Amino acid sequence: FLAVVLVGVFLLRGHAEGFCPFGGVEGLYTWLRDGAMPCSLGMSNFYILGALLAVTLVVRRAFCGFACPIGTISEWLRRGAARLGLPGPRVPERLDRALRLLKYPLLAVILWLTWRAGELVFRGFDPCYALIGRHGEDITFWAYVVSGGIVVGSLFVMMPFCRWLCPLAAVFHPFSRFGYARIRRDAGACVDCGRCAEACPTAIPVDREGEVRAARCIACLECIDACPVPEGRALSWGPPGPSRRRWSPAVLIAVLLAGVGAAVTATYAFPAPSYASERGERPPVTATLDLEVGDLTCRGRATLFTYFLERDDFLAISGYLRVEAWPAPGGGRARIAFDPSVARPEDVRRAITEPFFDAQLGLWQHSPFELAEN
Repeated sequence: FLAVVLVGVFLLRGHAEGFCPFGGVEGLYTWLRDGAMPCSLGMSNFYILGALLAVTLVVRRAFCGFACPIGTISEWLRRGAARLGLPGPRVPERLDRALRLLKYPLLAVILWLTWRAGELVFRGFDPCYALIGRHGEDITFWAYVVSGGIVVGSLFVMMPFCRWLCPLAAVFHPFSRFGYARIRRDAGACVDCGRCAEACPTAIPVDREGEVRAARCIACLECIDACPVPEGRALSWGPPGPSRRRWSPAVLIAVLLAGVGAAVTATYAFPAPSYASERGERPPVTATLDLEVGDLTCRGRATLFTYFLERDDFLAISGYLRVEAWPAPGGGRARIAFDPSVARPEDVRRAITEPFFDAQLGLWQHSPFELAEN
């Protein structure tokens, strides 16, 4: 997953933020209130969030254990530090419990500030965005500070951000608690060596559980790998209850890939706009113009795009007008529906690209948009 992200972002110049599940959490209120997503988020954020929540109900927080780029890098750093002999102090259980609570007020603060500002406030501090944002101008100094803190912390503690601070983990938590699959321990076959608990990256006392129901379980199966009892007799993974049925790790991977694949498929099968604006009553017949629009990068630019279409000078578009937009870094897509009896496609293009004099502001407005028809 990390390789896919890096290739998609840096080689294919893809819009990775559009598939960030936390973006679906941040944008939900704004979408319900305004019918538009903040910044360059889109419906794909809702699709991936919904898919991963469904995955979590089946295989718990497997996304955190198998797919999260920050978790991957953090795990590599701790394992590499351990091989070099750097000690990893065990965090006392009471302190670990208190630190685990930090992600919930952090989530609340992020959502409150985002909903109040109508912008992605967390983006300026987000270590994942620092990775997938191609180091653009909207990545702040603080995002690198947070990333550096995670790097340093990961040298001593396994996945500290994922365990204690990740706001997406707070979203997954209630769904993971009801996750169907779980680790099961057979007390009769267990030799009480404690290796499973030592191997758990989220400090779950697996050696004291009959079934691991902790919401923080990331389904990494490290405890099973560490168990010295052969053939999964002491520890197994699968459906709840006394059943001896065991699931292969391939089932977990298949569920995770199916969820991600469904989200990607839905994004292209149901390409709903992340911004929409409508003026006037829809006539019996409308014409539609699909355009590739340079500099249509965010919700603010989509608003400006509509502002040019609703100009009040001699290039004004008469009659009905509907604007749907899919902003993205570097440029997005727009679909304009209009009344062909009073406006022509060339009128729409000129309204978008030509400057006009704003009488209220007393200045000329120059269009930043360049058009290419689909």
